[in-house]
Amino acid sequence: MRKAFIIFSITILAITGILIYVDWKFSLLLLIFIPLIGMGLFDMYQSKHTIRRNFPLLGRMRYLLEELGPEMRQYFIETDTDGKPFDRLQRSMVYQRSKKETSTKPFGTQLDVYQVGYEWINHSMNAIPFSHNHEEPRVKIGSSQCSKPYEASMFNISAMSYGSLSKNAILALNAGAKSGRFYHNTGEGGLSPYHLQGGDVVWNIGTGYFSTRTSEGKFSIEEYAKRAMLDNVKMIEIKFSQGAKPGHGGILPKEKVTDEIAAIRLVEKGNDIISPPKHSAFTNPLELMDFVKLLREKSGGKPIGIKICIGNKSEFMAICKAMVETRTYLDFITVDGGEGGTGAAPPEYSDHVGMPLRDAVAFVYDCLNGFGIKSQIKIIASGKVISGFDIIRCLSLGADLCNSARGMMFALGCIQALECHANTCPTGVATQNPDLTKGLVPQEKSVRVANFQHETIKNAMELMASAGLKHPDDVTRDVVSTRVERNVVETFAQTFPELETGCLLNENTVPKEFLYFWKKANSEKF
Repeated sequence: MRKAFIIFSITILAITGILIYVDWKFSLLLLIFIPLIGMGLFDMYQSKHTIRRNFPLLGRMRYLLEELGPEMRQYFIETDTDGKPFDRLQRSMVYQRSKKETSTKPFGTQLDVYQVGYEWINHSMNAIPFSHNHEEPRVKIGSSQCSKPYEASMFNISAMSYGSLSKNAILALNAGAKSGRFYHNTGEGGLSPYHLQGGDVVWNIGTGYFSTRTSEGKFSIEEYAKRAMLDNVKMIEIKFSQGAKPGHGGILPKEKVTDEIAAIRLVEKGNDIISPPKHSAFTNPLELMDFVKLLREKSGGKPIGIKICIGNKSEFMAICKAMVETRTYLDFITVDGGEGGTGAAPPEYSDHVGMPLRDAVAFVYDCLNGFGIKSQIKIIASGKVISGFDIIRCLSLGADLCNSARGMMFALGCIQALECHANTCPTGVATQNPDLTKGLVPQEKSVRVANFQHETIKNAMELMASAGLKHPDDVTRDVVSTRVERNVVETFAQTFPELETGCLLNENTVPKEFLYFWKKANSEKF
């Protein structure tokens, strides 16, 4: 191919020379051919890329097609049900509901209802009119030790940091939360001015302690107290892990670290911002309880919770044991499924680390119920929750309310370009490039965020009405069925049988499937 390129180049130059001899205007062709030939010659003699070296100029097409591959597949190859992690039908549903367009579809489902994993709601012959069930219920979050409980919506904005998302994206999300009366989780990147525009805020505090850290990166109670008492801050969430990369910590590339972001996070500019894989403010579950009491006190009694992607079961059970032993209770637990993730992560983490959401929510509920403390603690489910059915499925497994990250990004205009980590998001959602962020108009997108949230809850309530249920508390594990084998169907009540209340308080009553982890769980260590 190298010889062919040389022969082709000489031939092109010879033909061009003849044409110029006939008419000098053909000399303009040299403006095209000479740069191309120069690129080909460079390819021949560079040593980094074998394909370009062996296939001068032509080999560059490989890299171009690789770059354009996601877009080509999305617009020209994928069917309505093929796209990953969200297919075209799911994305279109969010776009339509955010614009308050008709999201109904004709001619039946495109899903294979006989495929293993297909799920459905068991509707009732005693269905109730939706008009009797139209008001959005609020969920009271706050244990008996919480003096300032919070009335939350069933569907809220999950943790996404300023820095990972653009200023305009954060402004739009917060304004949408304000108008729709739901909360906006800050993500672990700190409490920015753009989170404090009037919307209710859940302040997420990760292992980097951004916005509440010393110069050495340790937790600062003084910085915490200044921000935790703000009126917009309704709850505080201690982040252990997230679905995208549990046990990995976090990374904000230095390309995204502006002067403003560095000031908000209380870090220095010029380096990647690293969140350690574990906390330094406490080392075991008992110390965590002390930390919870401290945060609750310095916030004026606001709800304190944790965000966790379940990994080692015994470690979560150790937290439950610590709560029982100290009689100190978390107010809420945000359960992030292993399939979650707006954060960029190595593929091994995205694909193979962390318990999936359904299993995790059921496990957390059973543990809290088994230790007799579920009445104190609300469960928030987060992980690919974008539809009314997703909400019902989470409620049926034991969740009290849900968060959504990528659904809210779609409402902002995200097209699933999969460039969140590269600072090149074409919709201005996940980038700090001012030329891209200016395309996202907060005033317009905030309305779409509020619309999407409202329509999703409306559809969840309609599904409950079809099942004959008036309130989310009535959604039990027998409401949802799933095809576990080609010819075998089970309700969640069969797949995830509930534990008896208090059965984990005594070794003699611990179910055998929990006994190994129960014995291993120690409140004095993770």
